[in-house]
Amino acid sequence: MTNETYNHLKTLVNQSPIPSAIMAVEKNSDGGCGEVRFAVINEAFKRSYYDMFAGTENDANIGYDDFEKRIEGQLYSVHLPKEPNFEDICFRSAWNGEFINTYVDTTRMYGFWTQDILNPIVEKSDDPNISFCQFSYTLNKEMDTGKFANVSPDIASFVIKSCLELRNEHKFLESMEIVTKDILEYTGSFAASTLTIDKEFRTYDILSSSVADTENRTRQIFAEIPYEIVESWEKLVKVTNSIIIKDEHDMSQIEEKAPDWVKTLKDNNVTSLCLVPFIHSGEVIGYLYIANFDTNHLVRIKETIELISFFLSSEVANYLFLQRLEYLSNVDMLTGVFNRNCMNVNVDELALKLEFNPKPFNVAFCDLNGLKTINDTGGHDQGDKLLVYAANVLKEVFPTDKIYRAGGDEFTVISFDTEKDFEEKIKRLREKASDPEWLHFAIGYYHDSDSGNLRLAMRYADERMYKDKDKFYEQYPDRRR
Repeated sequence: MTNETYNHLKTLVNQSPIPSAIMAVEKNSDGGCGEVRFAVINEAFKRSYYDMFAGTENDANIGYDDFEKRIEGQLYSVHLPKEPNFEDICFRSAWNGEFINTYVDTTRMYGFWTQDILNPIVEKSDDPNISFCQFSYTLNKEMDTGKFANVSPDIASFVIKSCLELRNEHKFLESMEIVTKDILEYTGSFAASTLTIDKEFRTYDILSSSVADTENRTRQIFAEIPYEIVESWEKLVKVTNSIIIKDEHDMSQIEEKAPDWVKTLKDNNVTSLCLVPFIHSGEVIGYLYIANFDTNHLVRIKETIELISFFLSSEVANYLFLQRLEYLSNVDMLTGVFNRNCMNVNVDELALKLEFNPKPFNVAFCDLNGLKTINDTGGHDQGDKLLVYAANVLKEVFPTDKIYRAGGDEFTVISFDTEKDFEEKIKRLREKASDPEWLHFAIGYYHDSDSGNLRLAMRYADERMYKDKDKFYEQYPDRRR
């Protein structure tokens, strides 16, 4: 750039009281965004950058007076992570003449909320492939609700409608399906979904999904995507508040960082995509995932999904918390089957239902033989291993039935299989649990065809189990408790 151009731009940027820079934005031969550089900066920008980056690897031993020379003319990515969303708004402002004001959560990257303000610059570049825009920003340690809520009426209306839907009397998952369908229609996308992740168990679940045609294959598609691909998204969103793929150029940039993920996108004919994380207490707990959206309304869609994701994050976090509480209150933490508290509640409810609407059912009591001996000889750790193993065998044999840990070494199964099918399961269980030195169940079961008396059936099954246990200890008296 000539000295005259530089001086004009310097005079312009120095009029701003907040950190500001004139960005030189290159247009590639294909019409896409090329390199983005800091052309000139003002004193506030220099001070801000010096406070953040002085002494880092790229700027070791650089004094404040010389820091300006270290920024002007450099690629923005020398100090900041390469950010497709930032490049996109710079390009739109510099080349399309757009005025852009965004307020985004960059606390995970820099520890601040960031307001980015971009204005086109009429100053012509000496290079026909370069155009200018002015980039200014403010930083807030905490979210400024005034800035965050400064959106257009149609965006505000859509977000409020979604928030009200999440607070109505529908069940949470039903409301999420409605909101997801609304997002699909608002963004003009082919598919929209929300999902949660469980880092401890390395799994993810689809909360809600909607597609533009009648055949919703979202869950089927995600079922074919391994957790490792979903896990890779977190590395991508660490340097941005959302991932926006609007064209092949963006797709190729993401492909360099996450080739396995992009392969799944191409395999499913995804050409544009929005991915926004749900963040709670600084941790990613899930995502809003939108495929093949209307790229003609990119700015409106980006602002909308980032705003609505802020509220969805809170709702999803609350849902996961309640799910965790329910799990802790109903599941035996050692074995993973339902606990006695859950059994008592379920038996009360089921007994009442069967009383008024009798139908065939089965009950089995399965009591571990010799657990006390295992505890005495191998210690309680060994006894715990036996309990876990026993529960896993029960889950394998009775995959669709209710299994409860009714006591220390006693399990209960309630099933609505036919009598023949249930007896076949009991036979399989005896085959798998017939080792007197390790896993051996005393089993008592009862089939009720029409009385509907659950508690009586449980009593009969319990009595038969104790008879079976007596036979075991007659045969192996040394393992008697």
